Amino acid sequence: MPVLLFALGCAFAALTAISHIPPQRPGTFALVGWFFGWLTSELPLHHLILQLVVVGWAVAAGGLAEPIGWLGLGLAGLSMVGLVVHVRNALRTTELIDDALAVGLGPDHAARAARDPSLPPPRRTTVLDLALIMPFKPRGIERVRNCVYHREGRRRLCLDVYRAADPAHRRPGAPVFLYVHGGAWVIGNKAQQGRLTVHRLAEAGWICVSINYRLSPRATFPDHLIDVKRAIRWIRENVAEYGGDPRFVIIGGGSAGAHLASLAALTPNADEYQREFPEVDTSLQGCVAFYGVYDFSDRDRAFRHRAFRNLLLERIVMKRRFADAPEEFDKASPRWRIGGHAPPFMIMHGSHDSLAPLLGARRFRDELQKVTAAPVVWAELPGAQHAFEIFPSIRSAAVVTGVEQFCAAIHSDWRRAAGPATTADSASCQR
Repeated sequence: MPVLLFALGCAFAALTAISHIPPQRPGTFALVGWFFGWLTSELPLHHLILQLVVVGWAVAAGGLAEPIGWLGLGLAGLSMVGLVVHVRNALRTTELIDDALAVGLGPDHAARAARDPSLPPPRRTTVLDLALIMPFKPRGIERVRNCVYHREGRRRLCLDVYRAADPAHRRPGAPVFLYVHGGAWVIGNKAQQGRLTVHRLAEAGWICVSINYRLSPRATFPDHLIDVKRAIRWIRENVAEYGGDPRFVIIGGGSAGAHLASLAALTPNADEYQREFPEVDTSLQGCVAFYGVYDFSDRDRAFRHRAFRNLLLERIVMKRRFADAPEEFDKASPRWRIGGHAPPFMIMHGSHDSLAPLLGARRFRDELQKVTAAPVVWAELPGAQHAFEIFPSIRSAAVVTGVEQFCAAIHSDWRRAAGPATTADSASCQR
């Protein structure tokens, strides 16, 4: 038993160490390190309880009968200290995001983001939510599945619509939120990601749309972005049937989805991405970007390994070499599409992100703030890994609350400027 306790202490300490100092190279180590670090840093309470139970059992079974057992207990203790640090960082999230909103939107942002008093109060994250780990759809939310937004031969591209289940809680002309899932442009599904965000906004009276899009290697960029533009067209033409205002759409996404959402927000009405429907207005009223990738050319060497550009992008997503077509990589990069036309942005990134390095997000924020007069909200979350808002957790609860406040404030500002929708506006939005 002392040897087992030592082995457990080594394993627990290694997991916690990886979560605090994630490997950045080579690419394989970065990916594996992210997975274990993510499960540890984003679920620290689960790990803390598990380690207390397992170590307590090993000690009770005679694990301290030999010196090696005491060493194992010490390692487990260090691991638990590291987990407590993660919990402390997560508890700081609310304060950090409130400060970020105040800086980006102004000190009166809370008043502008006040909820409609006719809506039920936001549902709090419960102990059961945290224990179950996976985000389940609240009873008060209706999900309309698999609406087809584009057909190409036998292939159908579908989206889901989320809204309040009770018609009494639906407001006519509701703002719209479009979510684009991540997955390195090669995997992922509309039902797997962004659920906490769309559930929270739907409870607040928004019409939320979550989409699938073509994935690589079958798809070649910009196919992914073209599909996002097609989804915007569907919203302009159809969302009024679900109670949404087609004039107001905020887009959001995580990881590859943040890249596509940011690029869509920064390329409004770009004919090269909407040749089938050049008359449709694809401009957006805001963007929420979780842990995104913003520079395909990676000239600042934010990535400490070559797998991202040389393997993933050149061979699978872009299917061309950077050396042969650097301008194409720039066009595919939100950082190099920034202009004064940029809508309001909320950018959130973890300090320990090993899949989409923090440096790239900081550079994007800096360039955006230089040229746009629109609000830019920046929240750097200490200790957070990639995909930090997937699980119900202390951190993700604060994050989605901040997203709701950002979206509500932007919508309030827009509504004061735009005025009420007309029938013609609700029917279609054309350039």
